[in-house]
Amino acid sequence: MSIPNVKRYRISSPDGSLTATLMAVLPKSVDVNQYLSEAAQRFDWKAYQELQNKQFKVRVGQQKQKKAK
Repeated sequence: MSIPNVKRYRISSPDGSLTATLMAVLPKSVDVNQYLSEAAQRFDWKAYQELQNKQFKVRVGQQKQKKAK
């Protein structure tokens, strides 16, 4: 079950190196550009960068061993 009227917005970090997707339901009277700029400032970019690095971390030493005959 999904939430009706949810829209996806792309926000980018202040230095422009990262982008994130923000899902929100905004009232009709809100200025979307102002909301997105404020959300990008409040977003925790450091934690997001660390999460992205952890997600694609390569594990070393867990290779499959060959069965000796």
